[in-house]
Amino acid sequence: MEWLNYHHLLYFWVAAREGGLAPASKVLRLARPTLSGQIHALEDRLGEKLFQRSGRKLVLTDVGRVVCRYADEIFTLGREMVETVEGRTTGSRARLDVGVVDVVAKLVVRELLEPALRMPEPVRLVCHEDTHERLLSRLAAHEVDLVISDAPVPPGSGVRAFNHLLGECGVTFFAHSRLAHLRRGFPGSLNDQPLLVPMEGAPLRRALDAWLDSHALRPRIVGEFEDSALLKVFGADGVGVFVAPTAVEKKVGAQYHVAVIGRADEIRERFYVITAERRIRNPAVLAISDAARASVFR
Repeated sequence: MEWLNYHHLLYFWVAAREGGLAPASKVLRLARPTLSGQIHALEDRLGEKLFQRSGRKLVLTDVGRVVCRYADEIFTLGREMVETVEGRTTGSRARLDVGVVDVVAKLVVRELLEPALRMPEPVRLVCHEDTHERLLSRLAAHEVDLVISDAPVPPGSGVRAFNHLLGECGVTFFAHSRLAHLRRGFPGSLNDQPLLVPMEGAPLRRALDAWLDSHALRPRIVGEFEDSALLKVFGADGVGVFVAPTAVEKKVGAQYHVAVIGRADEIRERFYVITAERRIRNPAVLAISDAARASVFR
């Protein structure tokens, strides 16, 4: 088996990131001819050109861009490995990278992650917020340890990942005090009233639309949001009615100073931890899962 020379790959990667041989040679403290020779050796090994000239600049070829993406992952994982090992040997906080799907209620996420902060071994949380699809890709690339989502991995997904249902609950409708009168006659009182909703395609949006149709309700949708926290900010300012998981009803009311105008237990919000392993072994993820089932969604 013919091995790749990772020193050559590192020199190419730094040159690509720094935008040329001159700045890369300063970072690496190598003579420019030496650096150029190392990159040419990598090109000879791969049988492809990685850089091409564009005027006075070096730019990546198509193959160069592919190799650079792989190098990103290789050296990122290497750095994380060193950080993990050093963290365990020096007694510093272990790192837990959590992917949070942007539509998931942040107060629920806070409740779910609380047990990780109370571990006997200190944990440093690093939270990444993004779409469901991009976070699954990051999970597959080992850039996050778990994903907290309101939807499971879809059937036929190209990502090898496993769903762990944490629990489910109904939803509560909230509004600014100037709209608090809508609690009288709920849910019929929602007709022709301003409503803030998640973006189309989100599981909560689909469930909410179906519930409104089943009750023949026609509110005025005045805002659609990818970020659940931003949606609540608009709701707290009185722009419209909004929903949030009943499991955190009291905390939503206290934090955003909004009133409860009704509940819909038929609209179910489900919450999942998605991991790259079938059985959860990470102690922090186990603590999150156990606490969710025992208290958050009991």
